[in-house]
Amino acid sequence: MKVLPCLALGFAIAVRATSGAWAADSGPAGEVAKGKEVFQYWCVACHGEGPMKPGTTALQAKYNGKLPARLEERLDLTPELTKFFVRNGVNVMPPFRKTEISDADLKALGAYLARSRP
Repeated sequence: MKVLPCLALGFAIAVRATSGAWAADSGPAGEVAKGKEVFQYWCVACHGEGPMKPGTTALQAKYNGKLPARLEERLDLTPELTKFFVRNGVNVMPPFRKTEISDADLKALGAYLARSRP
């Protein structure tokens, strides 16, 4: 009969682990880590480093070296600014619907791009 309590405990642990209920997954550090995942999935194709990145190329032309063209290097991005551009788009960047980037993922992305850097 000791098997049943062990199975119940294992099930409870699995549910908590997959629901994001662990302390390590919550809070600012967890949100920034999730934001990095969102950036890698949705943004890096256009805003990453290297040639053939239309977002980075457009920002290079716009800022002409006054600000970094790569979003991950910027120090002036706020969560509100990120949310505005993601939801509304700009130039050739399309707007992203809540069915594509959820509000929670967008909040995490904003936290990632606004994070403090050493």
